[in-house]
Amino acid sequence: MSSSTPIMEHLKGALEYILTPSTPVITIGLLIVFFVPILVHFFISRQTPYTSLPFILLAGPAGGGKTSLLTLLERGDTAAETHTSQTPHGVELTVSSDAGASTFREAAREDAPGSHKKFFLVDTPGHGKLRGTAMAHISGDGKANQSQFGDSAMLRGIMYVLDAATLDDSLADAATYLYHVLLALQKRTGSGSTSRSPNAVHVLIAANKLDLFTALPALLVRSQLEAELGRIRQSRSKGLLDSGVGTDEIGSEEQDNWLGEYGSEKFTFGQMREFDIEVDVISGSVLEGNVDKWWDWISDRI
Repeated sequence: MSSSTPIMEHLKGALEYILTPSTPVITIGLLIVFFVPILVHFFISRQTPYTSLPFILLAGPAGGGKTSLLTLLERGDTAAETHTSQTPHGVELTVSSDAGASTFREAAREDAPGSHKKFFLVDTPGHGKLRGTAMAHISGDGKANQSQFGDSAMLRGIMYVLDAATLDDSLADAATYLYHVLLALQKRTGSGSTSRSPNAVHVLIAANKLDLFTALPALLVRSQLEAELGRIRQSRSKGLLDSGVGTDEIGSEEQDNWLGEYGSEKFTFGQMREFDIEVDVISGSVLEGNVDKWWDWISDRI
């Protein structure tokens, strides 16, 4: 008993000291209140890995309706009046797995039944001099590899939006940009630093402005783009042969930059399946809100 008495007296003295108001006690208490939450937050943040949201990239020539589509899906009612984009812009959206939702407006509601997943929809400039932003996101080069919209490894799909009503006049430009997009995806498939291939990134060619009388149907949009992509491929191959590069170098470089099935006479989107890339062509109209099939495509990717 005698040995425990000094211990109890020390504990009693310490307790009395803590409970007695004094400058040192108040100072220590304030320091604890201030620093402990910071230390806890720092510890938790270090232990919890950052999770990037998956994202869908909007690409395509200027005037196709990319920004209008983004505002329509963000608002859920009507698209806003837009102008040519100069910088990338993204919005966070929610998609529901509810099979009973008949329109994108129902499936995007926060209170929609089923499981919900968030993702970024990223709009990129379509002007010829500003297309590097989209290409960097696709290839994962430079700062876009870890951009404000997350890691490029989280790219789940590309919506290539074009004006189906003026495609006859803008076919060369639309196909050239699409050629670069598809070739970048093709190279991305085999660019992994490990044996594990990157996540499959599929492409939706959104043939917009179906509400206009001059709009081409999806099947015609597909056939015209395939034919033009085939011409571009042959032209680039001929240009390489005329460049004076050695035969061995030509063979290697030509194969690396050949879109689709190497050596094939005609190009079809089906050839991209060899690289785990599915290309769909679906018509719609942002102006009339006829984008449900496009939203379904996004849902399947997320």
